[in-house]
This record gives sequence, C-alpha cells and structure tokens, in this order.
Amino acid sequence: MKLYDYGMAPNPRRVRIFLHEKGIEVPRETIDITKREGRTKEFLAKNPMGGIPVLELDDGTCISESVAICRYFEALHPEPPLFGATPAEIGEVDMWVRRLELYLMFQVGLVWIHGHKLTAHLLDQNPATAEFGRARTHAFYDILDKALEGRDFIACNRFTAAETVALPTLDFACQLVGVPYKDDHTNIKAWHDRMSARESSGA
Repeated sequence: MKLYDYGMAPNPRRVRIFLHEKGIEVPRETIDITKREGRTKEFLAKNPMGGIPVLELDDGTCISESVAICRYFEALHPEPPLFGATPAEIGEVDMWVRRLELYLMFQVGLVWIHGHKLTAHLLDQNPATAEFGRARTHAFYDILDKALEGRDFIACNRFTAAETVALPTLDFACQLVGVPYKDDHTNIKAWHDRMSARESSGA
C-alpha cells in the first residue's frame, strides 16, 4: 500500500490528518504537482484526473479523492468512528463534508484559479468568477460561524471527518488564497485555534 502525497496541497493533508487521528501509518510517495508529476503517463494510469492524493493498494487498485480514501480507511479501521457511529451521526457528518466541499472548498478554488497570481499562467483568468467565489466563500463563513455557536466541533460534537476537510480548507483559504474569515467570525476563529492545536494538524 502506498499513498501518493504532496505536502503543501490541502486535499492530501485531509488524508494525513485523518490517518493521524486514526493512528494509522501508510508509506507515502511525494508527487510534486508544481513539476507536473501528476500529469505523467505513469501517474495518469493511476488517476486519469491527474490529482492527488491517490492510494495504491497492494493489488494495484488505485483510489483517488481524499474523502473516498478516508472512507476506505474508516471501513478497515472503524474506531474511532470519524464518519459517525449511528445513522444520524453518519448523516450529519456526510452533510457537513458535502457542504464544506461544495460551499467552501469549491468556492475558494474559484478564487485560487481565477484570482491568484500563482495560477495566472494556467489559464485566462476571469476576475468576475474570482469575485463570485469570494462572495460565496464569505456567505458560507456566516453559515459556518452560526453553526459553531456553542459547539466545539462541526458535527456530532466530537472530532470527525468534517474537521479533516475543514481545517486544510480554511488554512488554504486564509494563508495562501487570501480569502480569510472576518474578525467577527469568532466561533470559526475559536474552532480554528482548537483544531490547529491538535497534534494531527501538523501531520
């Protein structure tokens, strides 16, 4: 088994945080996306989308997409149950993972692709698309901040897969893309500080 990884990218970090919280160690191989190593013929045979992370099993089966990889490990190692322990918890965690991907990561990605100088060489950027993504990101921050009121965690009031998706996404948005939450999003700030203090945040 091998995990194809890249240290600075948010999606592989989701898996590393998840594995750390599970107490699972997996051999890793770095794929340098800045050198387009994910676009080689050999790597595209493992993941035709060209993205990371990718988990390659001993029989050669390859699983891509961070949440799918985490689901695989959850099935192998159900404790602690990071995707929920009851039907209601499973639904709640999946709801928040979906929301975080659609209404946060995807929107931040629009700003990254269409509004950041580091991606300007990749395509003809559309500033209006970047501003749309920025506005949608801030709208979701309002929703997330309200949802976190009186709560230590996003779902189930304990650490779950929702945290493994949210923390790398927020760090990516705030530190690299330039779409931070506002000072009055105090619930997000408190959550962010708590999650950043966990040992797994540095995985």
